[in-house]
Amino acid sequence: MSAPSPLDREQAARLVQAVDEALTPATTYRDTSLLPAVGPTPPVAQPGRPPMSQRATDASMLMLAAGAASLPIGGATSLVLYTLGHVDPAALAIGAAAPVALVLAIGSLIRAASRGMQGVGAEIHNHYNGDVSQRNNTVNTETRGLFVKTINKGS
Repeated sequence: MSAPSPLDREQAARLVQAVDEALTPATTYRDTSLLPAVGPTPPVAQPGRPPMSQRATDASMLMLAAGAASLPIGGATSLVLYTLGHVDPAALAIGAAAPVALVLAIGSLIRAASRGMQGVGAEIHNHYNGDVSQRNNTVNTETRGLFVKTINKGS
């Protein structure tokens, strides 16, 4: 056998390089061909979030943030409930009733204070010199609920 020539060595090196390139996994590929301006191909769904309005995007992010914020609250609640599983039932009942009793007491105090304030300032004395035009408007409003909007329209 004769020794390989420099040309043979160069071709062998190119062949080894081509095999290495073929076996190496490609991470990216860019198609540089031009896309047609108009064509019969329908749009293809892209990965990720679907396109939506800014308002919908903001609402979606708000829901995701609220969901993430609920995790620590749920974990703390689970820890408290696990701990309360080892407590005497009578002590548990007293601990659960105490906040309710406090809320009821504060509500009763507020109602009593508002009943006492109804008569304050009811009598009005006005003294005028000259021609006077006087109007008395009474607006009665009662608003109940958690999320409400009150609109007062005088007579």
